Amino acid sequence: MATAADRATPSKSGLAQGFRQFRHALRGFTPKGLYARSLIIIIAPMVILQAVVGLVLMDRYWQGVSRHLAVTLVGDIAAVIDLLNTPGADFSQVSRLASDDLGLRIAMLPPAKLPTTGRPLFTSVDKELAHQIIHRIRRPFTVDTVGTTGLIDIRVELDNGVLRVLARRNQAYAPNSLTYIAWMLLASIVLLTGAILFLRGQIRPILTLAAAVDDFGKGRPVPDFPARGAREVRRATTAFHEMRQRVERQIDQRTAMLAGVSHDLRTVLTRLRLQLALIEETADVAAMKNDVDDMSRMLEGYLAFARGDPDEDAVATDVAALIAEVAQESRVSGHHAEVSFSGDPVVKLRPQSFKRCLANLVANAARHGARITVAGSHADGHLTITVDDDGPGVPAEEREAVFKPFYRLDNARNLDESGTGLGLTIARDIARHHGGDIGLSASPLGGLRAAVSVPA
Repeated sequence: MATAADRATPSKSGLAQGFRQFRHALRGFTPKGLYARSLIIIIAPMVILQAVVGLVLMDRYWQGVSRHLAVTLVGDIAAVIDLLNTPGADFSQVSRLASDDLGLRIAMLPPAKLPTTGRPLFTSVDKELAHQIIHRIRRPFTVDTVGTTGLIDIRVELDNGVLRVLARRNQAYAPNSLTYIAWMLLASIVLLTGAILFLRGQIRPILTLAAAVDDFGKGRPVPDFPARGAREVRRATTAFHEMRQRVERQIDQRTAMLAGVSHDLRTVLTRLRLQLALIEETADVAAMKNDVDDMSRMLEGYLAFARGDPDEDAVATDVAALIAEVAQESRVSGHHAEVSFSGDPVVKLRPQSFKRCLANLVANAARHGARITVAGSHADGHLTITVDDDGPGVPAEEREAVFKPFYRLDNARNLDESGTGLGLTIARDIARHHGGDIGLSASPLGGLRAAVSVPA
């Protein structure tokens, strides 16, 4: 038997699911940028608050002023009626008195039967006037506030005819309500303008910091910039500068150390080459020379990996010509690569390092396949280059692991069998320094596809 808690659980779950769906739908309409979201956070409460306060104050203001003006106007009309009902009253004198002292224009119309409820009431002015006339004058009447004459037409049924009273509209409602609204809008515009300018000053350091972090992550030179903005933003900027200096210092130390090691080892290898050159050529000596050459290549690979992305500026580069260069160099080593490119070939990147990335991929493909195709495309803000071969390929579970430094496959295919196991590692580092990446997948040729994608 279901308990009350069991029955409540589905209801709570449905409510939570509905709230998540609403939040997900609302997320599609909200802006994604920090500046736009901050504007909404500032502007939305201000606009709502002013709207609510304005409506409440305006409603009370209109009611209070309308009641006061209606009481005064109806009191004047009642006084005029009392004067006209006085025995021996002169209508011309009463009319002059009403015009000069009360600001009312009156006229006596022939007797006519007026509806007891007056004309249809459309505004709060009509209602308040009608309410005061019913309680003060207690005679059949009509009130006409509709029209563009700027006057209010009030007709009251008397014993000897119909009294027509023309009064100005500002005698029945507050004429400065539009002024109040105009001042409220002007104050809102001034406050919002100040808030927007202040917010831009606070957001700009965050955008500068974000751009610097992005450039540093892609290996681009980051100029020094001062810490500005709020205290938290200044702290984050200072922390970024300190982190960048530590990383650059660590890279410089590592590169200097490996350069020193490389220099010392090159000296030893040079002596070994010289000594082997003076020895009579035998099978053992040839094997030793090959070992020395392998050690030289391994040393160059380690040093290149330690250097990472060289200090090279990004310039507009003809990627199609760059791919053709890589393919031509592969033909020199005895391999043929089919080349194609679509879209605008000019892309801003580091030409030497990017060429090295492509050369590593083509070399790996040439080492394990007979047929190689290199296809590039520039579309939708991305440069994509695929290198396909018809070799044995790489198992799907190993495709991410082969990017690790010094990683070698035990079977199927060795991606860098001639030396260090750093070919794909260096290629991916270069791609990521350009803000992109390299992914491996099965090739339509039956082997491996390496796809380089960088923003362009």
